[in-house]
Amino acid sequence: MTHPADKGLRRTLARKHTKRRFPPKPTFGDPKQWKLIYLRSNKLIRARKTGRLWPHPKQEWDLLLADTALLNVLFVCSRNQWRSPTGEATFRKVPGVATRSAGTSRNARRTVSMADIRWADLIFVMEQKHRDRLRAEFRQALQHKKLHVLDIPDEYRFMDTELVELFEDLAGPLIEAALQE
Repeated sequence: MTHPADKGLRRTLARKHTKRRFPPKPTFGDPKQWKLIYLRSNKLIRARKTGRLWPHPKQEWDLLLADTALLNVLFVCSRNQWRSPTGEATFRKVPGVATRSAGTSRNARRTVSMADIRWADLIFVMEQKHRDRLRAEFRQALQHKKLHVLDIPDEYRFMDTELVELFEDLAGPLIEAALQE
């Protein structure tokens, strides 16, 4: 197709070939237009405008409030390789307890983030240096968190029986006490 010389004709062709960025605004009284509410980009905004909760309010609230009944426990070591994953695995099956593990090092399998600190109700670090690193990086977020140093040296493998016993002896009573509160 050749380029039209007439400017008006070019505009007309451009209007025909452009795609709309947004669907037309629906009239909410028309039942055929309700499907437009669920378009990915605008569904929550439109649902709020119409006074409807989206999607399935009961299910959504149940999911949001499910974590509030649990005690969130974070285990922190250097590289998140042996000690903290063992602590996470040891207390994962305890009813009423949700666990995560992370490391303070940059090359850890999973590095501690602000989201982890906010999520945790109880934080266990393996050594004093981990506590110091967390306090240096997340001072504000740690102000109202319970932080415990377990003094477990880095000489155990993942799920080593001695390490599991240490966790049960050191962290177990603290978790039980937190569950009782």
